[in-house]
Amino acid sequence: MFKLFAVTSVLILLVFSLVMLAEGLFFERFYRSSKLGALDRGMSQFARQFEQIEADEFKVSRLLGEFMNEHDASVWVLTRQFQRTAINPYYIVLQAANKVVTLPIPAEGMTTDEIPGGIRFGGMLTVDGIFMDEDDTIMQPVDFQPVDQEPEQGLTRVTGKVTDFMLPEQRSYNPLYQDALADDVLKDWNGQGVPYVQKLQNGSKFQQNWKDPWSGVQYAVMMQPLTDGGGSRYLMAMTSMQPVGEAVDILKKYYIVIAPVILVLVILFSLIYSRMIARPLITLSRTASRLARLDFTGQPEIRSRDEFGELSRHLSSLSHNLDAALSELNRTNERLQEELAEKLRSEELRKELVANISHELKTPLGIVKGFAEGLQDGVAAEKRERYLSLIVNETDRMNALIMDMLELTKFEVKAVKLHPVNLSLPDLAEKASASFARQLEQKRLELKLETDSLEIWVQADLRRMEQVLLNLLSNAIRHAVEDSVITVRIHRSYPEQITTVIENAGPHIAASDLERIWDQFYRAERSRDRKSGGTGLGLAIVKHILELHGANFGAVNTNEGVAFYFTLHESKGDA
Repeated sequence: MFKLFAVTSVLILLVFSLVMLAEGLFFERFYRSSKLGALDRGMSQFARQFEQIEADEFKVSRLLGEFMNEHDASVWVLTRQFQRTAINPYYIVLQAANKVVTLPIPAEGMTTDEIPGGIRFGGMLTVDGIFMDEDDTIMQPVDFQPVDQEPEQGLTRVTGKVTDFMLPEQRSYNPLYQDALADDVLKDWNGQGVPYVQKLQNGSKFQQNWKDPWSGVQYAVMMQPLTDGGGSRYLMAMTSMQPVGEAVDILKKYYIVIAPVILVLVILFSLIYSRMIARPLITLSRTASRLARLDFTGQPEIRSRDEFGELSRHLSSLSHNLDAALSELNRTNERLQEELAEKLRSEELRKELVANISHELKTPLGIVKGFAEGLQDGVAAEKRERYLSLIVNETDRMNALIMDMLELTKFEVKAVKLHPVNLSLPDLAEKASASFARQLEQKRLELKLETDSLEIWVQADLRRMEQVLLNLLSNAIRHAVEDSVITVRIHRSYPEQITTVIENAGPHIAASDLERIWDQFYRAERSRDRKSGGTGLGLAIVKHILELHGANFGAVNTNEGVAFYFTLHESKGDA
């Protein structure tokens, strides 16, 4: 307990001492660096905004006022000859009885105390001043809220509603006086030979300190070209360094007052904290209780060299070892279960594959055998060519069936990876349609492509999507009635969703079969048997490809026949 009390007290006092030392040595430097860095970034942003609104004097004036209030700095726009531009950053706009009067707040001849407080939009304000233009719209204010019933001789009184204003806010002491020091700074620098002109004309920024000889206040002055390359104007900003010095002096006095209080609190809290040495017993008891429940999460460790620390380390090591062992057993069990499930699934797929192949190959093999026996028996010469042609056709059909089965098996065992690219669906549909020119001509079918735009792009695997379109078009042509139209529609159905519909005119599919047609070897009607072509696996392959693309798909009966559809995400990328 004594060691804990001593170490805690010394540590807190050491941290407190380091904080006081760091603030005394580095606070002023940090404050200056942060303030000048923010001012430098603000000047760069001001220069970019100035180029956009340079022609609008009112917007430039407001931009100056906002910058000066935000950074507590005086800012001037200088000409090529380093003369101040006549822009008043602070102003008040009044809506008088029949005109709008602007009251620029001069930097010289007025202090912030003379500006009445509580000015707000929509409020009423009375001002005595002198009009500076022929249209009597710009007034030099002399007296705000005058108490005399009549204005002084030579002055004009205006009363109106405040419609806009920009006044000094969050500025240091006497900001209007500071805003009038630009000429004094440049005159002093010219007398000392400060090379600010050469640096600015070379496109570089310039920064230097300047001390006001009248008030003795230290200022940091920063200058930079206002436009790129031209050098026709310059931006000059000046901010006072007086507040940081005052803040450091106050902090030092504050530490002297607060140090005894901190010392008493440190001793008191350290004494209380040292009495909490008995808490490791409670921690160890809770740890043992969790271990008894096989709960190995969140085990605290007491890092002391006494008996408590040694016991805590042993319990923590036991907890980690048991947790690791149980976790490894769980992972091993999960892997075994996954492997078992995968083996069972593979076995089922193997059995299903063998059964399907046996069933689908039985008939063509019987046909081939029958024709081959006929050839062996020496059929008439005029039948030999027809028999050989039928044997070749049945062989091609069996080969197509085997290739489709192998393709389907790759999908079912997750052995297919997509290679998505940005592709044009209308172009791909036209390319796929061209492959069926002969079949369309034989059945006297017309294929129409309807699309919202020829520039419809999706991100998908080019070869697999071509396979989808070929299978769906082949299916539509195979079951379409002669002298009919097959329609391919590609349109935006939802934002960033592209829907493709392939519709033919032909027999409908029973409602109970619409979901099962995607299964391998399933035939919706007896009329849709192997004599009509196909292997019975095309739609199953289409299903797997579209599922890999995350697409919505299905089939519906229409007035004319059957429509197959699928939806893909639209791609905004280039081709």
